[in-house]
Amino acid sequence: MNLQVILGNFALILFVLMVATGLVWCLDVFYLSKQRRKAADQALAEFDARQAKLAGEGIKADAGGNRASIEAALLRQPTWVEYSGSFFPVIALVFCLRSFLYEPFKIPSSSMVPTLLVGDLILVNKFTYGIRLPIVNKRIIEVNDPQRGDVMVFKYPKDMTQDYIKRVIGVPGDKITYENKRLTVNGKEVTYTPLDDYLDDESTVYHKQLEENLTGVSHRILNDDPAPTLNLAEVKDFPHKDDCSYNEDGFTCVVPAGNYFMMGDNRDNSADSRYWGFVPNENIVGKAFLVWMNFSNPKRVGGIH
Repeated sequence: MNLQVILGNFALILFVLMVATGLVWCLDVFYLSKQRRKAADQALAEFDARQAKLAGEGIKADAGGNRASIEAALLRQPTWVEYSGSFFPVIALVFCLRSFLYEPFKIPSSSMVPTLLVGDLILVNKFTYGIRLPIVNKRIIEVNDPQRGDVMVFKYPKDMTQDYIKRVIGVPGDKITYENKRLTVNGKEVTYTPLDDYLDDESTVYHKQLEENLTGVSHRILNDDPAPTLNLAEVKDFPHKDDCSYNEDGFTCVVPAGNYFMMGDNRDNSADSRYWGFVPNENIVGKAFLVWMNFSNPKRVGGIH
């Protein structure tokens, strides 16, 4: 694992912080605190002996306050131990929540418009597709597999430091054909219903909008008529590319075992499996299910379909 991957992996940074602060917390609980208690008891015993000697000599001293301050000073945690102990439970809670339950993301691009807009803050369910070990992302408990139509977050196969979000178009074994901007799944043509044109608020441009029924899952997509179905010059080499055939009108791919075929809903403005290949199961992060805020458009809050 190179430095770029480490720096780009927030989960790894959290894990390192959790382990470091946890070790300090354990060291304090099981060793340092006992050493401080031992030193305090010894100092207090010496203090009491001195006070008893003074009393025997007829010298009266008000030692209550001094005794308490000596004990408090000797039992006080060092600053680095105090801060580590305070941060450890917080870091551990955040790490567990985002590793096993829910993780927040921010949408950075327009590839999933109109379903998701730039600036949408979303929540991703981390356990829908199985419980995975943090950092290595290895599934240890199977729950569900991704289904066609799911909106899924995953590690970009070309750069594992980047998280991508697209829609699942093909699952293992599926034969996906995309010609003239129309999908066919396992020989069955996907149905499309024309909708009112979509106005892009950022560019004030209208886009052709359709409702796509992907084997029972309906969602909106955008098409730009002037754009080609596929830009062959942008197609990269990728594992299992031999399972795909490309031409001027589109492509056909058979999804290999343990992989998924992903596409953006903004079909002519999305770099996806058409260009960089399949998403392996080990790259899966989770299922996007909720837009919880968009500071530019608070009305965006709601479920993801």
